[in-house]
Amino acid sequence: MNRDREKQVQALVQSLDVKLPVTLVRGRSREVMEASDVVLLASGTATLEAMLLKKPMVVGYRLSNFSYKLLSRLVKVPWVALPNLLAKKELVPELLQDDATPEGLGAAVLERLENEQERERLHLAFSELHETLRQGADGRAAAAISELLERTD
Repeated sequence: MNRDREKQVQALVQSLDVKLPVTLVRGRSREVMEASDVVLLASGTATLEAMLLKKPMVVGYRLSNFSYKLLSRLVKVPWVALPNLLAKKELVPELLQDDATPEGLGAAVLERLENEQERERLHLAFSELHETLRQGADGRAAAAISELLERTD
């Protein structure tokens, strides 16, 4: 979040009758995700980071109508969130375009907060995906570097 957006959000929070304490944090997204019970975020690499942290999440995303219409004709994938794409099924809810309303996003976040069985199911699914992604990458990287070093000798 840049400083202009931070000021905009602070002004919005102050103008509303918010009954919960709101703390804005810039530049420490991983720490904030780790401390969270549920994460609300836009689609992108942050969904992968939240998945690796085993955090339940709700993905919301809106584009301009023109961009959405154009992209929906060009990109043919059933999901936009990386955990769903990796699992090849919906693990986390995606509220896109007209579905990404404050009411819809809030209800989806509340559902994840209140459903302990769902959080446990996600933790297990995210752990399995994490292991799939690792695929012994550290050992393979070391072997590849070792092979390169031997070639240059």
